[in-house]
Amino acid sequence: MEDHKIENIELKYLTVDDFEELKSATLESYGGVLDSFWKKDHIARLTTIFPKGQVVIKIDGKLAGCALSLVVDYDLIDDEHTYADIIKGDSFKNHDPDGDVLYGIDVFIKPEYRGLRLGRRLYDYRKEICENLNLKGIVFGGRMPNYHKHKEFTPKEYIEKVKRKEIHDPVLNFQISNDFHPVRVLKGYLEGDTASNEYAVLMEWDNIYYTKKSKKASTIKTVVRLGLIQWQMRTYNSLEELMQQVEYFVDSVAAYRSDFALFPEFFNAPLMAKYNHLHEPDAIRELAKYTKVIVEKMQQLSISYNINIITGSMPELIEDKLFNVGYLCRRDGSLERYEKIHVTPDEAKVWGMQRGNKLQTFETDAGKIGILICYDSEFPELSRLLADEGMDILFVPFLTDTQNGYSRVRLCAQARAIENECYVAIAGSVGNLPNVNNMDIQYAQSAVFTPCDFSFPSNGIKAEATTNTEMILVADVDLSLLRELHSFGAVKNLKDRRKDFYNVVRIDNSK
Repeated sequence: MEDHKIENIELKYLTVDDFEELKSATLESYGGVLDSFWKKDHIARLTTIFPKGQVVIKIDGKLAGCALSLVVDYDLIDDEHTYADIIKGDSFKNHDPDGDVLYGIDVFIKPEYRGLRLGRRLYDYRKEICENLNLKGIVFGGRMPNYHKHKEFTPKEYIEKVKRKEIHDPVLNFQISNDFHPVRVLKGYLEGDTASNEYAVLMEWDNIYYTKKSKKASTIKTVVRLGLIQWQMRTYNSLEELMQQVEYFVDSVAAYRSDFALFPEFFNAPLMAKYNHLHEPDAIRELAKYTKVIVEKMQQLSISYNINIITGSMPELIEDKLFNVGYLCRRDGSLERYEKIHVTPDEAKVWGMQRGNKLQTFETDAGKIGILICYDSEFPELSRLLADEGMDILFVPFLTDTQNGYSRVRLCAQARAIENECYVAIAGSVGNLPNVNNMDIQYAQSAVFTPCDFSFPSNGIKAEATTNTEMILVADVDLSLLRELHSFGAVKNLKDRRKDFYNVVRIDNSK
């Protein structure tokens, strides 16, 4: 092809009119090794039952490559099947328009056109079919044309050596580079394939956009709007005044059709001013008496304003022990509780705050979320456990008094977004409380962080508030980009973990 300038490349549906050229290209591509080619009635049948699955690439009007496929119900296909089992004696009876998997039955590029990445175009087209038809993925029996040169190895050993680049196999190497992975070895797959010793590798590509068909209407969103409240600490004369400000912010972010409203850690601390004459441990225990009422009111606000509210955190007394807790108020009226696992030295020393033991992800109508209160975000093991449960968004309500403390939360939150391939939203308080001991100054810049990859901001910052200014921050995050990142990212932090070498496990203390 070096001496011929290509003027036109087309991907077209195969037709019966292409038969003679297809026959010639097939024999030339396989070099007569398999001594077979598709008959004209085969092509007529395939282009009738599944026209979109049969495509050719033409260069300057000449057929350069071809890809043929069927849709099958994969549950009906035996694990140890052969090529003849799939095409059913050339009748193609396995084709099922209501099936769930695209099965590739042939793909080739003529020798003179190889090296132009035309095979990638055919594979990309198949992937596009899967996504458009909402199929689980693509499977096919991949030949091992160089296996006859290495018969001293078992098929499994051969595949492993190909994956480690110790042996070159043009077919397997190409398929693996196109995101296909080996599932199992099929013995006696294609009669007459002596180069592969009649072995094949069942290769699979998973469609990350596949959604299970359901009779129920789906309410799970892919684009989620986050509403972060950067709360100003100020004096409130009563709980009613504080709740008026809470409702104002809920109303504000709900007016922008946000799916979540995130409040900061200890946003209700101004109510402690009334008890400033008491010792700090006694004052915060008085504050804890408001928690139940505040949660009930915020639960009602979540329903009234049709928004999921993350209440930040508040002190709560359980059997006379003080905990730092928060609640997820879903807009369907349900309620979930979370706890701060790691308390800061100051919380323990000044208030006598106890460490929590509750960690979980939460299902919502806008994805699966995790919530870590402030200091907890600085311990990567917690978010990793949540990521293993499928967390899409990590919410971090925080309270920091200095820029140093804020930087710890911010930088750790950004790291959590990268290592767990998720979004992280942080919200804190600003201003000061001169009449509340141990809560006198605040420093915050609320923000939404993303992984650092091509589909996301290069610096990993989706949005950020103005430093030390009361405001709301509204940002959209696309959950489908996370699915794509998990499989096609420049790096794959979750998939590439060496679980054979290390792991993060949760200790069961319930017994």
